[in-house]
Amino acid sequence: LHLCGVKAKGASYPTGDRLAVTLDDLKSFRQAGSHCTGHPEYGWTSGVETTTGPLGQGAATSVGIAIAERWLAATYNRPDYDLFSHNVYALCSDGDMMEGLSNEAASLAGHLRLSNLCWIYDDNHITIEGPTGLTFTEDVATRFLAYGWHVERVSDANDLMLLEKAYQTFIDTHDRPTLIIVQSHIGYGAPHKHDTNKAHGEPLGAEEVRLTKQFYGWDPDADFKVPE
Repeated sequence: LHLCGVKAKGASYPTGDRLAVTLDDLKSFRQAGSHCTGHPEYGWTSGVETTTGPLGQGAATSVGIAIAERWLAATYNRPDYDLFSHNVYALCSDGDMMEGLSNEAASLAGHLRLSNLCWIYDDNHITIEGPTGLTFTEDVATRFLAYGWHVERVSDANDLMLLEKAYQTFIDTHDRPTLIIVQSHIGYGAPHKHDTNKAHGEPLGAEEVRLTKQFYGWDPDADFKVPE
C-alpha cells in the first residue's frame, strides 16, 4: 500500500492528504494505533478490502466478492455500458491451501464458474511451523482442476515475463476461475533464513537485515528506504 501510493480515507485518519500506510506506520508495525497492523483490518487502513488473519478467510471472502461483482454486473450493466466488469485477485499461502474453509470456497467458485476470480498461490513450501512436507504433500493443482478451475504454473516468482503471461491467461479465460501457482523462496536474499520458517513470522534481526540489503545491492546502513 505504501509503495503503490494508496491515499488515506476515513474517520480513522487525521484530516489532510496522506498515504494510507506511511513510513512511520511501517516503523510501528504491529503496534497499537498503527495503520500497519499485523493482519489487514477493513475500515482501519485504506486500501484494505476485507479483514483477514485466520488462514483461508481472505481466500474464501474473495469468492464472495467475485459473486457480488457478478450480481452487480447482471443487475446494473446495460448493453454497451458496463458499470461492473472488474476482476478479483487473492494472494494465498501454503497455510491457506491447507484450510477446509478455502477448499469449500474454491469448490463453490468452480461450480459457479467465477471467471472473474484469480487466486495467486505463493508456493514456497514453508509454514510458520516449518516445511510443508511435514503435513501437506498433496497435488494442489490436480485438486483445483477437479474443482473446475483453470491452473497456471509460474516456476520462478522473480520472472516477470512468466507472471505477465499467467495473468494474461487468466484475463483470456472466460469460463472458470484461475489458480496461478507461483514457486517462490521465503526470505529470498536473507543468507541464514532463506527458505526457512525463521523468515515467516518474526524479525530477521539487525545483522541479517544488513546482509540481505547487501544481497540486493542496497545501502546496508539506510533504514526504511527503498532505492529507486
